[in-house]
Amino acid sequence: MVISLSAVLLLAIVLVVMIRSKSIKVGPAIIAALFGFFLASTNMAPSVNRFLTSLADTINQIKI
Repeated sequence: MVISLSAVLLLAIVLVVMIRSKSIKVGPAIIAALFGFFLASTNMAPSVNRFLTSLADTINQIKI
C-alpha cells in the first residue's frame, strides 16, 4: 500500500509539472489518467502491480 500510494503521488506530481510546463496538454493528460484508471480494472492490473513492486524492491536493494 505504501508503495502504490507513493507511486500515485509521484506520478501525479510529474503530471502536474508536465501540464504546467506545457510539455503535455490537459486533454492528453486526462486521456492518460483515464487509461490508467480503466487499466486498473482489467486482468492486467495484478501483473503491472507485481512489476512495479519488483522494481521498487530492486531499487530499494541498491547500496550506494
